[in-house]
Amino acid sequence: MADIHHDSAAHRFTTEVDGHRAYLEYEAGEGRIAITHTIVPPEIGGRGIAAALVQAALEYARDHGQAVDPQCSYADVWMRRHPEFDALRA
Repeated sequence: MADIHHDSAAHRFTTEVDGHRAYLEYEAGEGRIAITHTIVPPEIGGRGIAAALVQAALEYARDHGQAVDPQCSYADVWMRRHPEFDALRA
């Protein structure tokens, strides 16, 4: 897995794999983030990249004392499958 980079100004977590960029976008609010999109190009799909992006965003939120509103359906399902992050749910 390539490194995941956080661009706080753009509210985005990104990674590049085999020349293709995958990303997670979020909106920031007071004490919370709302994950709005998780995008992985089909050329690099099925490798756990979306999961890694969601986990990176959740770990960021946890480290910064923020709640998470998983508006993106993928992020919502991922959180339901990983109850260790339940306390973050807004």
